[in-house]
Amino acid sequence: MAVAHLLLQLSAAGNPPRRNSMVPPAMLLILQLLFTALGGAEGAASFRFTNACQHPVWVGALHGATSPPLARSGFYLAPSATSRLDAPSSGSWSGTFWARTGCAVDAATGRFSCATADCGTGDVACEGRGPAPPVTLAEITLAAPGSGGQDFYDVSLVDGFNVPVRITPSGGGGGDCRPAACAGDVNAMCPADLRVLAAASSSSVVACKSACNAYGSARYCCTGQYGTPATCGPTSYSRVFKSACPAAYSYAYDDASSTFTCSGATGYDVTFCPGS
Repeated sequence: MAVAHLLLQLSAAGNPPRRNSMVPPAMLLILQLLFTALGGAEGAASFRFTNACQHPVWVGALHGATSPPLARSGFYLAPSATSRLDAPSSGSWSGTFWARTGCAVDAATGRFSCATADCGTGDVACEGRGPAPPVTLAEITLAAPGSGGQDFYDVSLVDGFNVPVRITPSGGGGGDCRPAACAGDVNAMCPADLRVLAAASSSSVVACKSACNAYGSARYCCTGQYGTPATCGPTSYSRVFKSACPAAYSYAYDDASSTFTCSGATGYDVTFCPGS
């Protein structure tokens, strides 16, 4: 913008300013304040990740088909730890984040894998690959910096559930800018036919499949003759998810109560296990 361009010219340190080009300090301060007020919201947003779970998670990141990748596509996050990724500085961006659990490296093969939400690369980095369901997804679409457009974000249980997640915008000036969350423990109320157990001999539920994952039918997956909002409504299975997490997507067309918007946000906080 013009103010930023002028400020850069005035504060350039390459050569000492000539006497007739020097700007009074008060004027420089005013220009700096104008730049902060008018241009501060135009910078790229950042994503801050917090692991509030009592166990480690391995964060996965997947960019949309028309969006550039972020600096990291997967990383370890210890309990109580935080980490950050920056969004691209220009253009809109969309992508998905999730937590992998129960991860380890096979001593014989050296291959990395996870009990839930594994991305199948054999490494901590997901490198453009998405998670295997069931998985709780944090989905974010950012407007281009400086465009004045709205960001869209949601927490989705369409592919099942593994850990609670919350997305909270910071610094937003328009739209609802409310947190989107699934803070409830769906695993605790997961129907028996949707449960994923820690091991065949275990009763510990580590994830909960969606009915679409479990049965693959058009009715549960909102495909075929059920491929429109008018023909695909909630089911007894999706209602279990919705009762635990009223603000999260429980099936493909659960838009009315599950899509959130914000404009001018400077960052998004993604918290795993926000209620723990």
